[in-house]
Amino acid sequence: MTRSLLFKYLLLFLLIQKDAVAQNYRQYEPPRVVIGIVVENMRPDYVDRYWDKFGQNGFRKIYTKGAVVSNMKITQHVQNYASGTATLFTGVPPSVHGIVDIAWYDRLRSKVTNCVTDDYYFTVGADSKSGNISPHKLMANTVGDNLKLFSMNKSRVYSIAMNPESAIFAAGHSGDAAWWFDTESGRMVSGSFYVSTFPEWARDYNMVSQGEKYSGRNWVTLFPENQYPESLPDNYYLEVGYGEKSNTFPHSMNKLVKAAGSFQPIKTSPFANTIVREFATTLLDNEPVGEDEIPDLVTIFFSSMDYAHGSFGPASIEMQDIYLRLDQEIAELINFAENKYGSDKVLFYLTANTSASYPAEYLKKEFNMPAGEFQPESALALLNSLLNITYGEEKWIENITGHQIYLNQKLIKEKQINLIEIRNLIADFITQFEAVKVALPAHILDQGGSDNGSLTGLYKTYMINRSGDILYILNEGWIPTYKYSKVNYTDQIHIPAVFYGGRVKQTLISELYEAIDLAPTLSDILQIPVPDKSRGKIITGIQ
Repeated sequence: MTRSLLFKYLLLFLLIQKDAVAQNYRQYEPPRVVIGIVVENMRPDYVDRYWDKFGQNGFRKIYTKGAVVSNMKITQHVQNYASGTATLFTGVPPSVHGIVDIAWYDRLRSKVTNCVTDDYYFTVGADSKSGNISPHKLMANTVGDNLKLFSMNKSRVYSIAMNPESAIFAAGHSGDAAWWFDTESGRMVSGSFYVSTFPEWARDYNMVSQGEKYSGRNWVTLFPENQYPESLPDNYYLEVGYGEKSNTFPHSMNKLVKAAGSFQPIKTSPFANTIVREFATTLLDNEPVGEDEIPDLVTIFFSSMDYAHGSFGPASIEMQDIYLRLDQEIAELINFAENKYGSDKVLFYLTANTSASYPAEYLKKEFNMPAGEFQPESALALLNSLLNITYGEEKWIENITGHQIYLNQKLIKEKQINLIEIRNLIADFITQFEAVKVALPAHILDQGGSDNGSLTGLYKTYMINRSGDILYILNEGWIPTYKYSKVNYTDQIHIPAVFYGGRVKQTLISELYEAIDLAPTLSDILQIPVPDKSRGKIITGIQ
């Protein structure tokens, strides 16, 4: 064999090896479309409880044919759909992405600010202010942002939700559009941050106000009420429902909408999920999603009673009926996408941005558990008395919101009072309440993280410029109640996580994972770099 021929064989061998390494590194092409199904306020045990009533093509299909992550949790100070969504799609906790709550006290402007409010932008699709928002307060890149960057802006990224905060943080800074339900007009809208010209297909969809359409209907059970043995009786005496004489079926949407003065009650009904699903399939039919080999990302949020879930509770017939109907919506969505793109070209994942707690009175009276209601306003009145006695009659507290206490630091400095001293005094005082597990001053949280299970959420949420001077958490079973406002509160941290379609394996993954692990996992599926600040790990065994 001549030296020249030997060289040619060696070169051929190296080229083959190089190709083999490349093939090994990239064993498969990413799916053309990844569709996220995010259910707000979803407890993982709902699937087990309602299993026998589900059809074959919704929850049953993805749970029996997909990769089920049975132990995923979301750890943060206050559970809410805004912070939860930001965590899912950035791969970092609130202490990094900055969305410490739906709203927080802005010291510079001396007012409470919503996490997405941005008056520079306007609503597209309705004459309201629901579009005066943007993701500018989100301080980390999302999976969608990275997908747009990596594809040179060729990938398509969309989100559809009832709540604008969820839609915004899923679409990220670079999404093609985020859509949400406008409770003033009853239409699906977007904001000028994303959309400059309202699409014709969306205009056609909104020709009939979905709010007006469904406000004329009664919410009745899908099956006869005697076929809901998995739930409490409809007239259960502790069930608050929508109010006096409004806690049993049928629920008149017209009556509730009139009383509210907006289409907000629609968000607490199964009609909200129908609106989202119909709008999502309309979008998929009209936007250039899945038309080439470059992967696209679409996130669809379904609401589980929105703010009313605490009034009915996880064991109510209303909750079960929501999920039985949601099962049908998910089946419709899966069937539509698989027919349009091919079952091997589309991958679904299902998760939640919050879980749900049982009402305190239910736990206390039915199971003798230590539970109850904590009234922050009453605690604040007592705290003010203590501070006035100790330091003199002044307005020492600027704001109390989201289990955080913001002190008047300017006044404290003027009076030459030691900030650490007054923080410690308040933290010790708040911790004395039966409902409170612990209260920590900001200077302790400034020092860094903790692996202590009960404190981890505080450390993972605290951000120096957005969080208060004292943060506290409640004991399990206790819920906050306010005199003039209602909060969507939960202290539960376990959320569902299931992957289905594409090359997903049929498997059960019991290893513990966190919500921050979703972003790097989706990045791996899409075969793009993980978000820059991501602290999560890839969920192994899915493909």
